[in-house]
Amino acid sequence: MNPDIFREYDIRGIAGKDFTEEDVALIGKGVGTYLRQRGRTKLTVGRDCRLTSDAYAARIIEGLRSTGCDVTDIGICPTPVFYFSIKHLDKEGGVMVTASHNPPDHNGFKLCIDSDSIFGKEIKKILGIIEGGAFTRGEGTLAGAEIIGPYKDFVIKNISIPRPLKVGVDAGNGTGGVVAVPIMKALKCEVYDLYCDMDGTFPNHEADPTVAGNVKDLIALVREKHLDVGIAYDGDSDRIGVIDETGKIIYGDKLIIIFSREILSRKPGATILSEVKCSKTLYDDIAKHGGRGIMWKTGHSLIKQKMKEEKAELAGEMSGHMFFKDRYFGYDDAIYASCRLLEILSKTGKTVSQLLADVPNTFTTPEIRIECPEHLKFAVVERVTEHFRKKYDVIDIDGVRVLFDDGWGLVRASNTQSVLVLRYEAATEKRLQEIRELIESALSDIRKQMI
Repeated sequence: MNPDIFREYDIRGIAGKDFTEEDVALIGKGVGTYLRQRGRTKLTVGRDCRLTSDAYAARIIEGLRSTGCDVTDIGICPTPVFYFSIKHLDKEGGVMVTASHNPPDHNGFKLCIDSDSIFGKEIKKILGIIEGGAFTRGEGTLAGAEIIGPYKDFVIKNISIPRPLKVGVDAGNGTGGVVAVPIMKALKCEVYDLYCDMDGTFPNHEADPTVAGNVKDLIALVREKHLDVGIAYDGDSDRIGVIDETGKIIYGDKLIIIFSREILSRKPGATILSEVKCSKTLYDDIAKHGGRGIMWKTGHSLIKQKMKEEKAELAGEMSGHMFFKDRYFGYDDAIYASCRLLEILSKTGKTVSQLLADVPNTFTTPEIRIECPEHLKFAVVERVTEHFRKKYDVIDIDGVRVLFDDGWGLVRASNTQSVLVLRYEAATEKRLQEIRELIESALSDIRKQMI
């Protein structure tokens, strides 16, 4: 088993190469032992539609039960439905077999203790348990439960859509379409679906809605059918992509503006949480509408933890993870988020572009990824931080966000890949290029000195 599969937010790698079915049983024993040491034994296990997920779920369950954990198998479902199962079935944690938006030959495991994600140093502790081989022993039970029905019922009762909408849905052949489309139809929307059948080979495009090439068919559908909005999901349905009525991609920070305005209209002073890659226009807008905006580290597990600490009503990331505590449970759920967007469109009678029309126009780059050796990436960012701190104000909670009067630039180390992540925003296109050249020139010099 490749130890590098034990990552910041989950366990993930290439199926059959980085780990085998026998390794999966060991992971189950490691997770079961970890949870039993903390007094948790009642678990749920879900899985996505990848070709290896059925076999891996069986081996995870085998490993968990061998440590004395009682397992409820909830079958194939979106990751947020797995989170819902822990709440709905009154369980104490569990395992979701999924590699999210990664290519078809990958697979992995998202872990929960109670309804909280297991991440960071805690995932490394599970690796330590496996390497030590001192597993707890027992004979756990196995039961099954149908959870998608209760989840659909909950969302349908939670959402109100007085004016029917025309909606395009691209699920990328992941798990989201078979759950979201019936919910939207029950809410009286006219749904035009793309790639909503589950297919673990992901034959049409990668199930990652943050990549523009993956939503080109949805953009064409929205324009051709004159739809109100297009919705895209990633492979396990915890990240959302949105296309407005003109065919424009709406990224995560703009979505948070739409959601936060609605919540702040009902809950003045509410705390809204986001991360270092998001536009300054988001934080300005939260303040303008009477909210308390907090910038935090990137990463769904880190965001969920901070959200609980700050009692935030809403959180979101550029990547499309959206977390609603307002009227919901506080975990990232793209299906629920899409229904909240439909509710806002229906109740206001406005289009997505109209809802965002008064947001100041800035010039931004997408995420830029630069390869950097794993053992050096954090040290490089530290050197960049110290370089810019001498002359500029910086935010250093996650990498460095260098602040200028008319823009900002970000350099951070990815927690999941051997890359540095860069992003820029400025008032003009010319200034955007100037900021980018300033930061990337310094970064280039530092990398040459260190690599």
